[in-house]
Amino acid sequence: MSAKVCIPGEKLCSAEDCVLGTGVYLRHGYIHSSLAGYVVRKSEGKELPMISVVRGTELQLLPDVGAIVTCKVTSINPRFAKVHILKVGSTSLKDHFKGTIRKEDVRATEKDKVEIYKSFRPGDIVLAKVMSIGNVESSYLLTTAENELGVVVAHSESGAVMVPISWSEMQCPLTYAKELRKVARVQAKHLEA
Repeated sequence: MSAKVCIPGEKLCSAEDCVLGTGVYLRHGYIHSSLAGYVVRKSEGKELPMISVVRGTELQLLPDVGAIVTCKVTSINPRFAKVHILKVGSTSLKDHFKGTIRKEDVRATEKDKVEIYKSFRPGDIVLAKVMSIGNVESSYLLTTAENELGVVVAHSESGAVMVPISWSEMQCPLTYAKELRKVARVQAKHLEA
């Protein structure tokens, strides 16, 4: 995401072009920044966009098409898994974004044989890629159809963190019970997160 950086007192635009938001003030018909930060323009169905200035820590990173996201499975049904997106890359999100992994987007081959309950369970932590952007009403469409994508953390019924033993199974280190999952082939950089 690229946003214009500004300093306090910097002239941003004419008052005729935008509505005042946070971090700005009006002076002599122009909107100026009241702090150092990023200029954000939002058009929310209004006639004029709202202009605000936010500090770098307040600027919300959004999941974008092609981004690798870390998400937590919240529910499953035979057609898809619902998730909350927690991170984009290694950056944690302030807000929760909803995502959906459809049955046909779980893996690249044998898509017709995929069964969601054999791929994910509620509570699993999953690496996925954003296929399409959602909005307030709908969720992001995600895929795990690459070897590096899929379940990275799962807990067994006894509560232990399960260990991957193949691309489709994880095992409880306490009970040795095996459970089916779409396991990610995790690379070292993802383990640090």
